[in-house]
Amino acid sequence: MLQSKLQNIKGSIFSAVNKLVAETGAIDLSLGKTDFPCPEKLAELAANYIRSGYNNYAPNEGISELREVISDRVKRMYQRFYNPETEITITAGHVQAIMTAINSVVKDEDEVILFEPAYESYAAAIASTGARPVYVALKLPDFHIDWEEVRKSITSKTRMIIMNSPHNPTGSVLGESDLIQLQRLINGTNIIVLSDEIFESIMFDQSTHQSVAKFEKLADRSFVVSSFGPVFNINGWAIAYILAPEKLMNEFRRIMQFQISNVNTPLQYALSEYLLTEDAKKDISELYEGKRNYFNRLMAGSLFKIIPSQGSYFEILDYSAISDESDADFTFRLATDFGVGVIPVSAFLHEKNKMKMLRICFAKNNETLELTAERLCLVPSLK
Repeated sequence: MLQSKLQNIKGSIFSAVNKLVAETGAIDLSLGKTDFPCPEKLAELAANYIRSGYNNYAPNEGISELREVISDRVKRMYQRFYNPETEITITAGHVQAIMTAINSVVKDEDEVILFEPAYESYAAAIASTGARPVYVALKLPDFHIDWEEVRKSITSKTRMIIMNSPHNPTGSVLGESDLIQLQRLINGTNIIVLSDEIFESIMFDQSTHQSVAKFEKLADRSFVVSSFGPVFNINGWAIAYILAPEKLMNEFRRIMQFQISNVNTPLQYALSEYLLTEDAKKDISELYEGKRNYFNRLMAGSLFKIIPSQGSYFEILDYSAISDESDADFTFRLATDFGVGVIPVSAFLHEKNKMKMLRICFAKNNETLELTAERLCLVPSLK
């Protein structure tokens, strides 16, 4: 009888919520789908490269032009040089980068620390190696890390710690002190860090993204994953990249060569040319900070408590003043009775809980945000 390697991992709820949204016609604030177009110049470059015949296989590690542009960009942002030949790899989306990174260094019976709520692919990737996920809960009210609890969770079997900032689903961010604490904790160990930083360019309230790449002792033992998807509204292109010192990248590439043949060739060329002159980092933060602020003002008359996002285009709504229903049941009722699709926070937790929280995506045009808030303000208390 076949025994699943993921028998202790919950199935993804995203397809179920997608189906619910489609069946009810609800406004979709569930997935990270933005209402904004890809930059016109980038779209034109993509079309030009397709028409010009750049449609054969790219090198498995990605085209050199894009890796060189990324190297320059990272050095400018974080003052750390990653060799484009040996320390940068283009991947088929950030989920593939995470899965490959974990599989390249984690083995059977290792332990991997991750923070909950956690992006759903982390635990599945850990389980696929035969390792054991060790869950550390982020602390309310702002979803911060209790570093003393992390210290107590580290054992001789701990092989990796997964970081995520800006955080999906909560929108919380790590400060400089967090990275210093992490650096101290793993000093003198063999622990590898995997840092998911795909929302690095979407930071609010004049804060600065604290990348693992900025801290030399961390960068020397870390995989750093990022993507241009959220910046240029091209998540569907499924192009991401990963940074790591050569010794780690060698292992990463050794695994990836048997997972994918290459990443979309013409789109790599389009991105590499576009990035020579364009970088929407400042503009995109201003856009989404404005969306966050506008939506939160619209929600002032509702019974929901908002835990404001500090980065990304996600944030958390607390409905504890409205209902004692489970978040899954409340999500279903919100879609069917009020026409709003969201994700229950339990989708990001490994076991049942009593949290009364939902994740919403506010990367929407103003009309959608206005209609959503209008509907959510009508949700009455059942208490």
